Amino acid sequence: MPLPPAGYTCSKQFDGYPCCHRQWQHPGHCRFVHGYSRSFTVWFAATALDACGFVVDFSSLRPLEKQLRDQFDHTFLVNADDPLMEQWQALHAQDALDLRVMENVGMEASARLVWGWANTLLKERDGGRSCCWKVEARENRANSACYEALPEWFNAEPAVAGSRGL
Repeated sequence: MPLPPAGYTCSKQFDGYPCCHRQWQHPGHCRFVHGYSRSFTVWFAATALDACGFVVDFSSLRPLEKQLRDQFDHTFLVNADDPLMEQWQALHAQDALDLRVMENVGMEASARLVWGWANTLLKERDGGRSCCWKVEARENRANSACYEALPEWFNAEPAVAGSRGL
């Protein structure tokens, strides 16, 4: 997807989320429990700048940062269909791991999940002026996955001269 035609963009890096997961259906070593310190780069777009001249005020993203921390900081991610679910739940109940059940623990699905969280926050707060159009989920320096899409509610038409923000 090309850069959105919104006129303004910015990005914010969130990092330092050590967690572990496994892809139980993978025929190779990814089926074993392993971990990374995940990071996320979130790209934002806006049709007009806010009253402070920002696409997104980064200090207003604390709810998103909390969701990231709650989901990925020192947690064990497991697919909802993992055949060892009962064992993972028992270990969670024994305080041996902090279990998070996801539809898909992969980096691609994680990027999509964060994209949804960011857009829920922005839609409620900005009413369509800004959106998240891309998220990169990184498991290490070498490997990452992205999700890119404009939410259907985002008005991607650039503001016209004389309107707020120009």
